[in-house]
Amino acid sequence: MGICFSADKSEKAEKEKNKKHGDHAAKDQVKNKEQRSKNQSAHVVPLGKRTNFGYGRDFQAKYKLGKLLGHGQFGYTYAATKIGSGENVAVKRIEKKKMLLPISVEDVRREVRILQLLSGHENVVQFYASFEDDDYVYIVMELCEGGELLDRILSKKNGCYSEKDAAELVRQMLKVVARCHLHGVVHRDLKPENFLFKSQRDNTPLKATDFGLSDFIRPGRRFHDIVGSAYYVAPEVLKRKSGPESDVWSIGVITYILLCGKRPFWDKTEAGIFNEVLKKKPEFRIKPWPSISANAKDFVKRLLVKDPRARPTAAQALSHPWVREGGCAPDFPLDIIVLSNMREFVKFSRLKQFAFRALATTLEPEEIHNLRDQFNIIDVDGSGTITLEEIRQALLKDRPWTLKESKVLEIVQAMDANMDGFIDFDEFVAATLHVRQLEELDSEKWQLRTKCAFDKFDKDGDGFISPDEIKEYTGLKGSLDTLLDEADADGDGRISLREFQKLLRQASLGSRTNHHHIQPHLKHPKLLEMHAPSPKISEESSQ
Repeated sequence: MGICFSADKSEKAEKEKNKKHGDHAAKDQVKNKEQRSKNQSAHVVPLGKRTNFGYGRDFQAKYKLGKLLGHGQFGYTYAATKIGSGENVAVKRIEKKKMLLPISVEDVRREVRILQLLSGHENVVQFYASFEDDDYVYIVMELCEGGELLDRILSKKNGCYSEKDAAELVRQMLKVVARCHLHGVVHRDLKPENFLFKSQRDNTPLKATDFGLSDFIRPGRRFHDIVGSAYYVAPEVLKRKSGPESDVWSIGVITYILLCGKRPFWDKTEAGIFNEVLKKKPEFRIKPWPSISANAKDFVKRLLVKDPRARPTAAQALSHPWVREGGCAPDFPLDIIVLSNMREFVKFSRLKQFAFRALATTLEPEEIHNLRDQFNIIDVDGSGTITLEEIRQALLKDRPWTLKESKVLEIVQAMDANMDGFIDFDEFVAATLHVRQLEELDSEKWQLRTKCAFDKFDKDGDGFISPDEIKEYTGLKGSLDTLLDEADADGDGRISLREFQKLLRQASLGSRTNHHHIQPHLKHPKLLEMHAPSPKISEESSQ
């Protein structure tokens, strides 16, 4: 028994010994695997170092770097001198070893493409050349020695600009944004730090810079990622459904700051800032707002409308009375929403088109001054009417879009109500109306306006539009069942005022808003604020 017990005990001891030995061996195996992984990672060459960007490789032979001007997450900006000519330039030097992922490489390529595309605009920092070597990418640009707009704001008494000076600065910003959007580019990080003055002179031009977060957006698409700077970020960015409208919001925030020296949305925490942006309205009762003109306040309020569909475009904002230079619209690009609305008008049913024409007759001249500006831009020969060729040339300037010649002809035929082969101003207004803006800016006036348009159809005044009244107003013949079904929601064979209003609204929000989205780009937001670093915007998108 004793032997048996002893043998049994020895067997258990041996098993325990082997078990412990196995555990240690397994742990050692894991440690060795982790160490090998670390060693392998240490020897992996970053993607940026393995990428040939196709840029020139003779930077050192052409330029000599000088003092450091600033730095960001991936690189540094220096003053530099062109060897031979002595020309002073700025050089952004980006480290290739920090480009670990394909998106980092694409960000650099895209920034260079955007700078090339916008170069030549008077209010954009000029692009000169791009270079690379084994360690860096070099972007050579115009040197602006006047400092940041932020510094000028802080140097002002109470941090405020006069209305005249503020309007001049805002006009320059809007010109840049309008040009960007016409080329399908959204800046996505507009703030006072990203506008530089060419020199120290008072009347020196303002230049947009830092297109590192900028991106191309395809027609009708939305961005899903959250980028930008906390105090200047638009509500729709936080909702992950943003587009060109977010740049206009940022300019609205900057304008508010220029006029009163304070931020419209402020809190100590990131969550608090976002809550303000999403839910609060800017304050216009505190000093100095009571002494600021009604036009200036109206301008800021329009740019800070939370619904991006109701917010004016950059080109529309340039036509606002507060910004107009000497009472006349300055030279600026075509409005992307005007061109978009022309493309969409041809897709509407005949009933919708007639409804828009009726609505257009209810507008006062001061309500459509921006459309008059756009009409005059397209009417190149100043004849008072727009030809097929003038429409074609205008649509060609909206770079993200390409239209066949036959489609341009269809657009003109849809707009040409009297079929004389030309587009007059009334026909132009009907096709380019922005219904959502009209409804959002004055809901009471919207009710009166749509009732007036409705009454043009409702000849007997019974509060409904019948098929016979549609025929009488439009001149259409034959069966109207299909047209009627589009608006007759309750199926009673006639159209009520509410159904008529819904028809107009659907024409704007249904066809004119495309809810497709692009895949998000993972980026690292730059979050500097006026006096201290802004709370960091978190990025949670996934590709």
